[in-house]
Amino acid sequence: MTDPSLLVVGAHPDDCAIKAGGIAATYVEAGRDVTFLSVTDGSAGHHEDDRDTVAARRKRETEAVADTLGVDYEVFDIPDGELEPALEHRHRLTRFVREVDPDLVLGPRPNDYHPDHRYTAELLRDTAYMLIVPNVCPDTPPMDDNPVFGYVADGFGTPAPFEPDVVLDVSDVTDRKLDALDCHESQMYEWLPYTFGVLDEVPADEGARREWLAEAGLDHFATNTKVNVADRFRAELLARYGPDRGDRVEHAEAVEISEYGAPLTDELRDELFFF
Repeated sequence: MTDPSLLVVGAHPDDCAIKAGGIAATYVEAGRDVTFLSVTDGSAGHHEDDRDTVAARRKRETEAVADTLGVDYEVFDIPDGELEPALEHRHRLTRFVREVDPDLVLGPRPNDYHPDHRYTAELLRDTAYMLIVPNVCPDTPPMDDNPVFGYVADGFGTPAPFEPDVVLDVSDVTDRKLDALDCHESQMYEWLPYTFGVLDEVPADEGARREWLAEAGLDHFATNTKVNVADRFRAELLARYGPDRGDRVEHAEAVEISEYGAPLTDELRDELFFF
């Protein structure tokens, strides 16, 4: 495999950067292709603005993320909060993944508080095998091989907690991830603080609120817990990087491999998770 490519799929326009912004930034810095996909338009994600206003604003935010991170970014026109694991959506996602032709696909797990997250995970799971089946969506050429599919970290424990297969040090690109999250102003500084009951804590000054995001929001938004991902999986970081580097990791992202995609062989592990 030469220069493996990455596709990150989220239910909403900010999900990709929240969950895998560090992995994506590392891929881009290595000269590798990265694509983000939001399966819905994000139009429900605000406590004051109407759907049309929110959808348009969030589309502009994804365009800013694309410029900031150096990724391609697509947003489906499925209304936020109304996603279902329907056949038409499975076919649309199948065609999209085939066209992107990634080596690694990251997305949410099927157990999650938000129905859009759950159904995005279900659609991805249902898509995985179909990518190589010629008679499914025959208008789009099938992939030669299934990509590796992975789940991004979360804090949910029912019916089973997130169990990482790979925990990655992304400390060196934390600023780039924060730059991407900062593009999602409607979410990082308005909607998500509103839903967490901390809207009154968000500073008005742009520089101060980015600092607030780094200190108070980064891991909270990423896993729905206040536990730093690096601290949560410190043992895995020590095993991967050794005690010197493993102890110093400040920001990490983790991936649990899905059994529905290609198996993560030792060779693929080294190629896809090269950092």
